[in-house]
Amino acid sequence: MIDELLAAAAATATVVVVYGAAAARVVKQYERGVVFRFGRLLDDVRKPGFTMIVPVIDRLHKVNMQIVTMPVPAQEGITRDNVTVRVDAVVYFKVVDAADALVRVEDYKFAVSQMAQTSLRSIIGKSDLDDLLSNREKLNQGLELMLDSPAMGWGVSIDRVEIKDVSLPETMKRSMARQAEADRERRARVINADAELQASKKLAQAAGVMSAEPAALQLRLLQTVMAVSAEKNSTLVLPIPVELLRFLERATPPPLPSNAAAAVEPPVAQDPLPGLEPARPSDAYLKGVAHAAEAIEDLAGAPVEPAPQEETP
Repeated sequence: MIDELLAAAAATATVVVVYGAAAARVVKQYERGVVFRFGRLLDDVRKPGFTMIVPVIDRLHKVNMQIVTMPVPAQEGITRDNVTVRVDAVVYFKVVDAADALVRVEDYKFAVSQMAQTSLRSIIGKSDLDDLLSNREKLNQGLELMLDSPAMGWGVSIDRVEIKDVSLPETMKRSMARQAEADRERRARVINADAELQASKKLAQAAGVMSAEPAALQLRLLQTVMAVSAEKNSTLVLPIPVELLRFLERATPPPLPSNAAAAVEPPVAQDPLPGLEPARPSDAYLKGVAHAAEAIEDLAGAPVEPAPQEETP
């Protein structure tokens, strides 16, 4: 009798252990458990931790609640301004209702992927090329709204959508490069012209100051010479201003007095070298001697014979 009781107890314990092993389930922290009993959905969604189900009768499906990163395959399309582009994007989404994600759609990941591709092609056709290249924030928001509306019915929430890359044809890239280069050159010319205008105004003001003070021009010339000569690698040609010649002319001593008339004598002609003819005095020299004789005659009151002129051989 005791043996039978022990055997029954052992059998019961074995059945309990097997039943517990078959009924025990563990749901991880980032998962939710959806139970189907005889194929019918139970309203009780199992939370993370240890849980029990009825073996053979219940089926537990675990749904991942983490954010899923899904790349959208590159889509080719024609923009509103008739430019062929190739655009790819990435979608971040997560399941917010585990029961709807299993019941309302067969494969929510595949559904989100197809919806993202369709929405991306639609966005390409409605946008200009400039918007795809420089105004992506607005396009990302539009994509997110287009995906979020149907995804909410599947128990899925779209976290964000980002356009990752926009590929252009090589001809379009070259055209854009030429356009950018032309725009840069235009701005450079405008800046140079503005600089020339400002410089001309300043130079006009400087010329006005220098015209009032002639010495300022000489000081500026000396400063320029000093700045150029500091390099010591170039030849400097220094012009002589007319004011300097006038200063030298004013500094010339006055004519000699009357008692020095006798001192004004023509130079003594020297014997030329053997075999050489004597040089003929120039016309300017002869005129100078004649004017000097006339001036001395007027001052002294006595006639002065001009110097004898040599005959031309």
